[in-house]
Amino acid sequence: MDKKAFRRSMALTSADQKEKRGGNSSRQEEYSGEKRIIETKILPENSGKRLDNYLADRFTYRSRTQWQEAVVAGEILVNGRKVRSSRILHAGDMLSFVPDESTLEEPQVDTSYKLLLERKEFIAVSKPPSIPVHPSGRFFNNTLLKVVEKDLGKVWLVNRLDRETSGVTLFARDPENAKKLSRLFEERKVQKKYIAIVHGRFPQVPFTVSGVLTQDEKSPVHKKRRFLPDEKTLSLLSSIPSFTGKMHYPPLRKDKEREEAVTSFVPVKCTEKMSIVEVIPSTGRLHQIRATLYSLGFPMAGDKLYGLDDTLFIRYTGDLLTAEDQEKLILSHQALHAATLSFVFPGEKEMISINAPLPEEFSNLYHKIMSAIL
Repeated sequence: MDKKAFRRSMALTSADQKEKRGGNSSRQEEYSGEKRIIETKILPENSGKRLDNYLADRFTYRSRTQWQEAVVAGEILVNGRKVRSSRILHAGDMLSFVPDESTLEEPQVDTSYKLLLERKEFIAVSKPPSIPVHPSGRFFNNTLLKVVEKDLGKVWLVNRLDRETSGVTLFARDPENAKKLSRLFEERKVQKKYIAIVHGRFPQVPFTVSGVLTQDEKSPVHKKRRFLPDEKTLSLLSSIPSFTGKMHYPPLRKDKEREEAVTSFVPVKCTEKMSIVEVIPSTGRLHQIRATLYSLGFPMAGDKLYGLDDTLFIRYTGDLLTAEDQEKLILSHQALHAATLSFVFPGEKEMISINAPLPEEFSNLYHKIMSAIL
């Protein structure tokens, strides 16, 4: 499965629900009872790679040998056919993963979500920081979608959060209301406010940055992204006396995919070591907040990928984090919380504002910084 397709074109499919996202690559998961079929189209950049190497490089929750065994067992198909592990992939190949559910051991997660708002059209819950929103990879039953459905019946996911991001998550009661709510997000009619905790003293004034997101080619982690500010933003930042972030910009190749990103920041509490920042994204890009803060010179607390050291992510995926690594992270999860979603539901006039409380570990760090203990 291709990593770009995984992160850009995730789709959750059931008998009466299909959603596709992304450009010319596609990925979908089909669920018939507890059966999964995961498909993705191979992008040009992965053409010429051996199948087993490709799988092991992209999905580290299995070793190369384990992926080879999966190929032999018929779990991996290329263009609908069984192949050998040595099969060379070509751009446009359709890769299918039909896993043996008995071989997929799901990691334990925090399932203690909080119901924030319940209406006939939708529900809103507060997502804990360790649970994935929807099935992917090793996660199926241990996901927010499955846990909510077990408690409240069939729902349709509207907005997504990264696995370690906590906060407001919306589920529609039926496909029609899912379309209505999704359209609000697409048309940027939903006001989103996040709380983030970062390393370093953040600028003492509110400001907005605009630019593009693209792959961070300097990182050893393929999926890591980098924010590249436009000229207007560079000029703005240079005019802020309290801005001390160190920005480094890799060359932007013209053939690389890029996405516009606009994000506003409001400092809440800033100390020499750490800062609390209110974040208001105008666009909704993958890793937008985390990548933008990191690129501005303010790595996020608790973040294995956009924190002080992105090799922590590699050790984390291999279950190799040390006590020293944990101390460097400060938190067990990234310090990003979707605090508020505000919108006017179609056909209504009054603004609906949904607020999620900070999770305990996040809250403890938040109050330490507010009290200037850190």
